[in-house]
Amino acid sequence: MTNPIDQIRETVQGNDVVLYMKGTKSMPQCGFSSRVAGVLNYMGVDFVDVNVLADADVRQGIKDYSDWPTIPQLYVKGEFVGGCDIVTEMTLSGELDQLFDKAGVAYNKEAADKIRAANG
Repeated sequence: MTNPIDQIRETVQGNDVVLYMKGTKSMPQCGFSSRVAGVLNYMGVDFVDVNVLADADVRQGIKDYSDWPTIPQLYVKGEFVGGCDIVTEMTLSGELDQLFDKAGVAYNKEAADKIRAANG
């Protein structure tokens, strides 16, 4: 049996974009998780969702792994990006687009621009 930290490391390093969240990308179970998953879904980002509510060890393990106390947590190419507030800020400033461009992650630029236009 794999310990939670090893499992998390394998998931984060083995996928381009990973969102540790409460619920799933199709059925978020909290507003913060819903916001981040909604942004990624709207922008057409292909991402792996990990439901921390399904496993208490993973729920605590991801906090230990990142040294970040809250969920959701977004990872791009193995690197911790942040939680809801950071992802929201990065989306509105265009930094998330830049991160995806630099990491070679496909997304819908037009959708990202629409998010900014609607919140500008």
